[in-house]
Amino acid sequence: MRRWNGWGDESTYLELPDNGQAFLEDKVGAASPLANATYEEVEASVPESRLAESELYTTAKKDRILHARGQSLPDWLAMKSGDIGVFPDAVSYPESSDDVRALLDQAKINNWVVIPYGGGTSVVGHINPLQDERPIITVDMGRMCRLLDLDEQSRIATFGAGVPGPLLESQLQAKGYTLGHFPQSFELSTLGGWVASRSSGQQSLKYGRIEQMFAGGKIETLDGTFDIPTYPASSAGPDIREWFMGSEGRFGIITEAKIRVTPIAEQEKFYVAFLPSWVSALNCVRSMVQAGIPMSMMRLSNAVETETQLALAGHEGQINLLEKFLKFRGAGEGKCMMTFGLTHNKAQNNLSLSQVKKIISRFDGVYTGTMLGKRWKEKRFLFPYLRETLWERGYAVDTLETATDWDNVDYLLNEIENNLRTALNVEGEKVHVFTHLSHFYNQGCSIYTTYVYRTGDSYEETLERWKKLKHSTSELIVNNRGTISHQHGVGLDHAPYMAVEKGEVSTGLIRHAAQYFDQKGQLNPGKLLVDSPESGQVSVIESNNEASSESA
Repeated sequence: MRRWNGWGDESTYLELPDNGQAFLEDKVGAASPLANATYEEVEASVPESRLAESELYTTAKKDRILHARGQSLPDWLAMKSGDIGVFPDAVSYPESSDDVRALLDQAKINNWVVIPYGGGTSVVGHINPLQDERPIITVDMGRMCRLLDLDEQSRIATFGAGVPGPLLESQLQAKGYTLGHFPQSFELSTLGGWVASRSSGQQSLKYGRIEQMFAGGKIETLDGTFDIPTYPASSAGPDIREWFMGSEGRFGIITEAKIRVTPIAEQEKFYVAFLPSWVSALNCVRSMVQAGIPMSMMRLSNAVETETQLALAGHEGQINLLEKFLKFRGAGEGKCMMTFGLTHNKAQNNLSLSQVKKIISRFDGVYTGTMLGKRWKEKRFLFPYLRETLWERGYAVDTLETATDWDNVDYLLNEIENNLRTALNVEGEKVHVFTHLSHFYNQGCSIYTTYVYRTGDSYEETLERWKKLKHSTSELIVNNRGTISHQHGVGLDHAPYMAVEKGEVSTGLIRHAAQYFDQKGQLNPGKLLVDSPESGQVSVIESNNEASSESA
């Protein structure tokens, strides 16, 4: 059963190894957890719905609680404190495009606010209802989860947009195909959410980002149905698909997605190697990518993330033996772990592995085979559960991600880490910061940084610490040639910084498009764009955080 105030299935719990607590106390300090609110306390705080009962939706309190927040850190603090702030007035569970059409027709007539909801995994405030005089309906797409069609000649599959990752893959793999899109949120996130937020999966080196997978589909808007046809390519003006990818519900609700699928590979293996220093590791992975070696994924952890992963991996005896072996081979202190995957036929994988090992050797790396790679695969979707484990011990954990060109990677990474590491110095608080590179391109790569800090004496203090860390680093990113988001999207938290990245003209074009589809600001207001007070929509970061602060 899904956790009502945290991540994922409540039966799944990620244990901290025996040495994990000592490691955290050494890096950040001893901590005391904050008290969590009970479900009964939250249920008692839910106001009466402003909507009458209808076949189109439910106004049950439990449904409204489960759809009030996503998984950003302000969301997490709101859920744990019990003061969630704004709840939707109702939740709709459509089972077809016609159901969505009927709901939007009524929303237009009655001036309802409508928020599309996929798996609820947003970490930047995509699905949060904001204070509004109008009734708010969250549209949970989870029942629209079937494979509707598979064109094996064109290799295009059509799905209901609410299909979550595991169900999508099981339906495809039963017919010998895969989409190959595996974000860390794979367990819960949905196809429609991936398209709406321009998601990227862990094996994007082979399969590409969602942009390469999304061939077309159906979007229900306030003014009718919008169909995007599938073409292998077209030079007939701007690509309309691009307008709906990353639109975050501002133009309409994606109800069906046509995706380009691939036959299941003959063989897939994951490997780990260690490089003796960050400089050698960075040059190594760039050389591999630019050599065009057929790989499905690669991840390079910097020295601190490598140390952290090995310290929290458990199996302390085995890790100690590994450390001694690596030190003997010249990869001791300062080493960086590289994980990579090969997903093809056996002959191609053998050739690729030979090429990869030669480049690793050229940079004095130590190839360690598949043992650690297998463990990575087993736990690849479990990291979000660590937030619950650390929370119970008094630690808050969050992430920041961006992408930039190769010539800027090292500089921007260091600036991000230094800013996070020192942002709470005035308060005498330490922040444990570590980073990995992933989603590699000839031009550059993504930078994914995790930071851990102690919770404050109150929820309000804990949120204030997050604000300092998040917002100062976001400003740094967009002012130093980084995108505000490579894979998490914009939502509430990134909207002010997207305007810096896009510039005035591009932001104006997006705003005009939103107004074209949604004259009254009914579709997911406040997300993607900083909406003006005159429009009747609520401004961005302050509103999101005020809701959390009030709930503290």
